[in-house]
Amino acid sequence: MAEGTFTFMGKRTVVSTRSWTERGKFCSLSVLDRPMEQKQVKIVYYYPSRGDVEPGEWFNKLRVSLASAITNFPIITGRLQQNQEGHWMVNCNDGGVRMIEAKVKGSVEDWLKSVDREKELKLVYWEEMFPKPYFWSTFYFQVTEFEKGGVAIGLSCTHLLADPICATMFFKAWADTTLSGIMSTPPFFHSLPLSKANYNKNPNHESYTDLINHYKSSIERPTPLITNNKYATITLSFADPLVRDCIAMAQATGASGKSCSPAFEALAALFWVCLSKVKGTKGGLLNMSLCLDMRNVLGLDQGFFGNCMVYNKVHLESVGENMLPEASKAIGAVVKRMNAEGIKDLIEWLQCNGTNQTVPLMNGFDLICANLEGVNPYLATFKDRFEPLRVSYYVEPVIGPGQVLIFRSPPGEGPLSRVVMATLPEDEAAKLCEDDLIQRFSPTVSMVTNKN
Repeated sequence: MAEGTFTFMGKRTVVSTRSWTERGKFCSLSVLDRPMEQKQVKIVYYYPSRGDVEPGEWFNKLRVSLASAITNFPIITGRLQQNQEGHWMVNCNDGGVRMIEAKVKGSVEDWLKSVDREKELKLVYWEEMFPKPYFWSTFYFQVTEFEKGGVAIGLSCTHLLADPICATMFFKAWADTTLSGIMSTPPFFHSLPLSKANYNKNPNHESYTDLINHYKSSIERPTPLITNNKYATITLSFADPLVRDCIAMAQATGASGKSCSPAFEALAALFWVCLSKVKGTKGGLLNMSLCLDMRNVLGLDQGFFGNCMVYNKVHLESVGENMLPEASKAIGAVVKRMNAEGIKDLIEWLQCNGTNQTVPLMNGFDLICANLEGVNPYLATFKDRFEPLRVSYYVEPVIGPGQVLIFRSPPGEGPLSRVVMATLPEDEAAKLCEDDLIQRFSPTVSMVTNKN
């Protein structure tokens, strides 16, 4: 059999080691959860070869530790039901999660030398919602052992219950249980910090209408058409000095000023400018929506479990010669405006009139650029100091112009080093790698486009 050949060994249900479940206990979903119903979060963690691991050993160890970890996450092990208003809620009945065992020829190190989007997504198992969702698991875990050493762990879940930030936090909690049995960041399943009854506005506060209008237009626009266009995902790693150079260029005219996320703003601007050229946008830059984690802005506990990433459009209709500083300035202005009061305006509006219908494929018409810097996936260290080699993120399905995900690099590469995963139509992905401005920063491309 050829290198990279898959063999699926089986699927089983994993339930909590102990049940705290109360009969009839339900968890409601928030107005930030509901718009994400049609999307899935998929994450792949790669771990290195170990000479002292027997075949099948990792699957058995991980299955036992997973059962222990999910005890503290009743939403993960529950089942979806609809309330009288037609909104989803979770019946915390400890129905369990699905765990899949697979094997691949070769080693994880060899796999990473030639992996592409199509191959990598085989490491993440997913089932669409059943006609009777009460029997459908919302979380899946695939453990793929490489016969010559190494393991990949794929997590997939419905975006309705978790965004990439809290999915990453769960993975860290799972790893923690194998080290000390104690999670460094226990989950919190409380509500968003707003109810119409206790929201006291500043009398001089003006509602953030741009943000509300962005969600309003997404809700009211027709469902984006899912075409047969093939997408490719490329992974570009920017070392610390390269990111610092990009920040310096983005702030060359003092455009960005002081920023709480300079690496994200500079890299988001870089890809916004380059993809506008690749897509042949005339005059200005293409439509782009930022996707930002609002946990810190809203003062939520670090362990908040649920959706707390908010989309907002960034505009730049005309640009001069200094496109990168101008793009960075526009992004920084949007990030700055997304303060606690502005986000609460959106939550209040959604509570009143924004979620009485399904929002299919949120933001399917814009390029999406998501900031995942808020968590460090490389902290997911399992027992015996088993540390990740590499981590990949996907938010599926990808339609329209595509998406850009920006997150932290492996440890040891510098505090500002970042990984950018861009999922684009195949022909545009190839052109992006050849763009002069991208090549100026010489990122390491570790996942190439599909070869057909």
